[in-house]
Amino acid sequence: MRVFATTSERGLNHELLPMRLYHKAKRLGIWDPKELDFTKDREDWKTFTPSEQDWILKICSLFQAGEEAVTRDLLPLIRVAASEGRLEEEMYLTTFLFEEAKHVESFRRFFDEVAEYRGDLAGYHKENYRKIFYEYLPQAMERLIHDPSPEAQAEASVTYNMIVEGVLAETGYYAFYNALAKQGKMPGLIKLVDYLKRDESRHIGYGTYLLSRLIAEHDTVWKTINKRMGELLPYAIGVINELLGDEKPYPFGLEPDDFVQYASKQFQIRMDVLERAKGRPVDEIYGISEQEVGVLS
Repeated sequence: MRVFATTSERGLNHELLPMRLYHKAKRLGIWDPKELDFTKDREDWKTFTPSEQDWILKICSLFQAGEEAVTRDLLPLIRVAASEGRLEEEMYLTTFLFEEAKHVESFRRFFDEVAEYRGDLAGYHKENYRKIFYEYLPQAMERLIHDPSPEAQAEASVTYNMIVEGVLAETGYYAFYNALAKQGKMPGLIKLVDYLKRDESRHIGYGTYLLSRLIAEHDTVWKTINKRMGELLPYAIGVINELLGDEKPYPFGLEPDDFVQYASKQFQIRMDVLERAKGRPVDEIYGISEQEVGVLS
């Protein structure tokens, strides 16, 4: 017989991290892409060199395709949470999907209204980027449709939450701030990046919670996580190198080594947090703090 959690003695557990993230998303995630002010961005755009414009198009295209990929690929993970009766996780994941869709809308506004670019941007998606976003990410998420095992969930979450968001997106924010914010340029785009960073800190926080729970529940999962992280790190570093390319001098005075070091640091941060879950009681993971999983206020 079917039982509804919220009309049974179970109710909702507001102490679970996913439920706390759900409440945060209600307060902090309700921003409207149509309200981003790109007035000064349009003026700034005209002052950039062709090389600088090309770099901005490139990094924005990487974010745009990535945001669309997750909007398209996230549903199987939501279905797994629902099928396992994890209502609080499912409720949080509905905000996750909503936010990714807004990110898609926002970058498309930038292309249409600031860069006024209507061409095909897929040429910016080089070999390493394609390995992650055209192969590993959709394959890992689609696998959950027929295989919701703990190992499959771990591979999916590592691919998206740890590598795509935790390493690549975080390094992307760092690049935006170094290239544009420090010069007081493109305030609308930087405001969008601020929104993304706040939204995706919750996404990464959920992924850290999910992986920590899986590690605590299943001894074999750590091996899967460690293998997947190691497998994807070279591609992630490859994406960072592809972002600046071979043309020198690099736009905005950026240096590849700086970004590779930053990405490697983010990778190690993710690994250290997950490793702490080994041997911890599951009940302790349920109450894990937002600070421990890196959620911004």
